[in-house]
Amino acid sequence: MICLGVTQSATGRRWVSLDPAQERLAEAIAQTGPPLPLARHLARRGVLPEDAAGFLDPKLRDLLPDPLTLRDMGVAAARLLSAARDGHRIAIFADYDVDGGTSAALLVWWLRTLGRVATIYVPDRIDEGYGPNAPAIGALARDHDLIVCVDCGTLSHDALAAAEGQADVIVLDHHLGGDTLPPALAVVNPNRQDEDGALAHLCAAAVVFLCLVEANRLLRKDGETGPDLMAMLDLVGLATVADVAPLLGVNRALVQQGLKVLRDRRRPGLRALADVARMDGPPTAYHLGYLLGPRINAGGRIGAADLGARLLSTDDESEASALAERLDVLNTERRAIEARVTETALAAGEACIAAGSALAWAAGEGWHPGVVGIVASRLKEALNRPSVVIGIREDGLGQGSARSITGVDIGASVQRLAAEGLLVKGGGHRMAAGLTVEVGKIESAMARLSELVARQGADRDGPRDLKIDATLMPRAATRDLVGLLEQAGPFGQGASAPRFAFPELRVAHARPVGDGHLKITFTGGGPGRLDAIAFRATSSGIADAVTRAAGAPMHVVGRLELNRWQGREDVQLKLEDVAIMSETDV
Repeated sequence: MICLGVTQSATGRRWVSLDPAQERLAEAIAQTGPPLPLARHLARRGVLPEDAAGFLDPKLRDLLPDPLTLRDMGVAAARLLSAARDGHRIAIFADYDVDGGTSAALLVWWLRTLGRVATIYVPDRIDEGYGPNAPAIGALARDHDLIVCVDCGTLSHDALAAAEGQADVIVLDHHLGGDTLPPALAVVNPNRQDEDGALAHLCAAAVVFLCLVEANRLLRKDGETGPDLMAMLDLVGLATVADVAPLLGVNRALVQQGLKVLRDRRRPGLRALADVARMDGPPTAYHLGYLLGPRINAGGRIGAADLGARLLSTDDESEASALAERLDVLNTERRAIEARVTETALAAGEACIAAGSALAWAAGEGWHPGVVGIVASRLKEALNRPSVVIGIREDGLGQGSARSITGVDIGASVQRLAAEGLLVKGGGHRMAAGLTVEVGKIESAMARLSELVARQGADRDGPRDLKIDATLMPRAATRDLVGLLEQAGPFGQGASAPRFAFPELRVAHARPVGDGHLKITFTGGGPGRLDAIAFRATSSGIADAVTRAAGAPMHVVGRLELNRWQGREDVQLKLEDVAIMSETDV
């Protein structure tokens, strides 16, 4: 159903409201208690009336899967516990992103509670690349009895072979597996080829958490009390959001509980990072994904690779403060580098789409490998296509990152390219992947990747439809409503926040803020006003539409949130789109 008659908005999208079946479902849900705006959002997400109460108050104990449903979990948990009990030397080989850092920190905190210390090794993104390498694994094996690879290792056959005969290896990962497993004592991965895929949505930190759940169960079986795992959910929640895992089922419960733990500010590293990021108000999934996550990632992107893992695992206040300050500075540098690459990459991606490609891609000499993943995300968001951004190195290789849209498995496609010999190496999961390619093969590899994603329907849609839950008047946008809507959260990948349309508003005041953003106050639609913030308003077309409207009424769409500033708490619309009424045939 077309909402407010908008078929071509300022951002080139059609506005779509609930269909008749969803409307009936919303009315049935509302009869069980939730107000109609919330009921309409639940109907959009397919929640049944009898499940609404449980959805709004998810219990981790009801949703957490049995760890032993994952292959090799029993062996992995038992070996980790025996290493802790017997004083074995333990090394943790972690990826350099948030998921890897939190996974390593989970193990460090758990082992520390049992009186053990572990070595953390994080490879350098540029010098060593992603995942285990033979020299590093061989060196760790000579000095340790057990190596635990987290958020990596599933495809590292040759590298893990370097530990054979010296140390046991456990892999706790979530990246797409190949036809064979690497030489390890245990490979726990919901995306192994021989898994049923029921837990494929878990990030690596969640897999590590399940391993610790099983290890604690073994401790209880022997009459011992294990470390408090609920107190570690801030790390799991952070990883789930930062790794863009879908916030559905157990993931949603993990993040919700993790935010409660984070609110207590007990972990020195996260407390220090929240302070340097000037995090205001109770933590939300937005803070995890856009304030904390990018700063932790900054170390692995353009600084020392292990900074994030060290920050998350330290129990020293002074060290935490110093690391947080350093990561904050690196994040500022990262943003400047990213901005320079994004402009060029976006133009190249648009040219790909114009030429009929199902894939948006760009490659450039000297593009820092630490920002190509972020820029690929920018292309994906702007163009609604799977996207790849490649930085060409001096050695004649391109190092790239891929990001996907819902319904297109980019990890499997990249892995197929590697099997076909078009890539030096590549792998990942459904929504993200990494790759290394020879410069001379970039165009042929991207053409083949475009074919593979097109088969999955990557090019069947143009600009995204904007799905709208309900139409409201400004006076209905209250703090009470926002509080009720937050019960359906946390919001993120696979679980968008409620979106509302406000008809026939006029711009009372507008001013530019930041880098291309716009602060707007709307009036109309009865008494009251509506304050809004439009991020990237200049590049999205919203700023131009506001100027062209010249005071004429327009429909606006966005998500309601609480804006906290200097002790005040006001309702604000995060503006996503506008439509001038004369241009919508209304």
